[in-house]
Amino acid sequence: MKIICIGLNYRKHALEMGRDLPSEPVVFLKPDSSLLKNNKPFFLPGFSSMIQYEAEIVVKICRLGKGIDVKYARRYYDELSLGIDITARDIQNRNSASGLPWELSKCFDGAAPVGTFIPADEFPDSGNIDFSLEINGKVVQKASTADMIFSIDQIVSYVSGFFTLKTGDLIFTGTPSGVGTLCRNDHLTGRICDRVLLDMMIK
Repeated sequence: MKIICIGLNYRKHALEMGRDLPSEPVVFLKPDSSLLKNNKPFFLPGFSSMIQYEAEIVVKICRLGKGIDVKYARRYYDELSLGIDITARDIQNRNSASGLPWELSKCFDGAAPVGTFIPADEFPDSGNIDFSLEINGKVVQKASTADMIFSIDQIVSYVSGFFTLKTGDLIFTGTPSGVGTLCRNDHLTGRICDRVLLDMMIK
């Protein structure tokens, strides 16, 4: 399975990162060893002093697809959840400033926690799904898929032009503004439409 991630897909997040708005989806991959399931704790690694959270809607691909038209994209995912694109921001900033690849900042073990998946059919309009992330009871990120630059269906269509999508593949669809640094003993609670799907600790 592949973990496909979309960067800079919310205007305010792009601005807070000091980046220009993208004209097409910004795509990167994470290995399957990044996946962290079942609300297991994430252990802060020793190679970074700035591990940050990025809460995202995650969709699960349910059938084989290549070159999918946007109008048919909804047929290719049947579940969604709330995930965290965990990022070693210091490594990303350093490598980006040097013009080097920054996979090491995104692709380490456990850097893609995902919550419980629920049927996508519970949300007739994938372009208007509210979600949020709380840390220690305080809301730090709150947005709607209506705020996306590229919709879920546009993302599915776009990435399928480059990668054959396979059953079980995950797509992290981008994070809104409000990203910040994780600390030991932080308690993360991720919600979609007030439904808790992610509940994990930072160790």
